[in-house]
Amino acid sequence: MNFNYIENLVRRCKNNDEAAKEKLTDEFKPLIYNISKKTFVDGYSIYDIQQECYKSLFKSVSMYNLEKHRFVAYATNAIKNNVNDLIRKMNFRSSTDSNDALSFHDNFEEDIPSQEISIEASLCEICDYEDLNLALKNLSEEEIELINFVFYKNHTVKEYAYFKDMCYSTAILKKKTILRKIFNNIPVYY
Repeated sequence: MNFNYIENLVRRCKNNDEAAKEKLTDEFKPLIYNISKKTFVDGYSIYDIQQECYKSLFKSVSMYNLEKHRFVAYATNAIKNNVNDLIRKMNFRSSTDSNDALSFHDNFEEDIPSQEISIEASLCEICDYEDLNLALKNLSEEEIELINFVFYKNHTVKEYAYFKDMCYSTAILKKKTILRKIFNNIPVYY
């Protein structure tokens, strides 16, 4: 592919030049044919997959920044990502919409998962919570501050390092040390 020629076609496509759109589809036809030939999506023919690819191509034309000068890579990634997303959607849909999703018979209520939490699971959760609280009590205030900052306030270790004006690698080491200390203070039940 001549990258400068493609960039020129994209520029013309953005100005609604129909001839440029046809030439652009001709340039991407081998890639799209190759991808659609290797792809299986339940319920889609090879032509449907090709149409999805062309749709991605023209969506990337409309969203492309002409100053970047990397349209071929941009469009190729967009097409591949769209096909992968289509496969993921169909796999999810087939697992929830197929005949295997729910069977109707006399005892179908037994197939529905219970929303109730078992007593055993509830007691285990309480024990885990108590063990974690005991382990956290063995930490210093500075260690608890890091745990709160990263795990409860959902900040990154990088943000913590910046906040405390310390080296990122030092903050990572500190976090690992604290987690090891917590892990060692939690009793193991057999």
